[in-house]
Amino acid sequence: MTYYIHAKKFFLQNTTENGGYLEVTDEGKFGDYFTEEDDKPTGKIVDYSDKFIAPGLVDTHIHGLVGDDVMNNSWKEFNEMSEGLLKAGVTSWLPTTLTASHEQLDEICKTIGDNQGKSTGAKIQGIHFEGPFYTEKHKGAQNPKYFRDPSISEFTEWQKSAKGMIKKISIAPERSGSVEFTKAVSQTGVTVALGHSDATFEQAKACVEAGATSFTHTYNGMSGLNHRAPGMVGAAMSMNYVDDELICDGHHVNPYAARTLVDKKTPEHVALITDCMSAGLMPDGDYVLGEFPVTVGDGQVRLQQEPHSLAGSILLLKDAIKNVVDWNIATDEESVTMGSHVPAKSCHIDDKCGAILPGRDADFIVLNDDMSLEETYLDGESRYQA
Repeated sequence: MTYYIHAKKFFLQNTTENGGYLEVTDEGKFGDYFTEEDDKPTGKIVDYSDKFIAPGLVDTHIHGLVGDDVMNNSWKEFNEMSEGLLKAGVTSWLPTTLTASHEQLDEICKTIGDNQGKSTGAKIQGIHFEGPFYTEKHKGAQNPKYFRDPSISEFTEWQKSAKGMIKKISIAPERSGSVEFTKAVSQTGVTVALGHSDATFEQAKACVEAGATSFTHTYNGMSGLNHRAPGMVGAAMSMNYVDDELICDGHHVNPYAARTLVDKKTPEHVALITDCMSAGLMPDGDYVLGEFPVTVGDGQVRLQQEPHSLAGSILLLKDAIKNVVDWNIATDEESVTMGSHVPAKSCHIDDKCGAILPGRDADFIVLNDDMSLEETYLDGESRYQA
């Protein structure tokens, strides 16, 4: 049945509106928006007059949740993650792989490709390959035994198994053949991102000019900014029209460094991501990320082996959008943009998610004044209440 949401504020695609009514059709799609000055719509009114309505969040870099891991390659676990993500305000996501063997990654591609459209929670809009074309110095929790040079033929095989579902792949620009790989893959409509890399500014710039349009968890796992050698961070900050992933949990990036990036790039080019692993929405303790034992505590995930570096996170996207507001880095409107539209745009899935537009699936969240999550809707139906 068609109904109308009445709310304090609506974060629409191009404007933020105070008050008014948003139509949700009986097909579970967004309809029209009506201002307070328009005639009040006739029909069922769902009242959120002290709340904000925002598009469902889009997590384009997430490895696990609720004890489940993308690398386990279990459709049951993929679906459990989809269900769990509704508690994080996420309605669309890209399961993100870790560096692994060709065969293991191919099997994951087949599982997701064969089950398109079957998840019962947050919608799987594609796959994000984090690796395996990386270098060792900034390996993080990636296993260097699988690192290798970019291969167009290898990628093509994975994409065939995935039935076109790979939307993004992250590579290290200093690897041999990275520019040629970037040219070929970006021309197929897949986002090429740059990360886990000790590349020089010039090496990163060469990949950007070849078609790379994103930087993987900016600041983390990359050569830093020096006034004479700008490095990967300098490239992420200064290249035009690239979108920079950013983990805003307060552990991966100092809030003032996060502010510097957002100020320089503007919110239209910063994609909030979680890099969440299986311990998300789970108690503290010992877990495994990929093939590495990790310990979760104090809001952080760290490798058990020396030097105990950060390894993924337990951040939820609903908390990332709240953090950037609490840290006075962004307005409410800008934080919603960074948690929905920009991630979707950066992976070329913004035709399916990340905005409130007529005809789109009515995937949206209800936020309180302090930007905390109140409720998550999928296809116009309430699926989670805080």
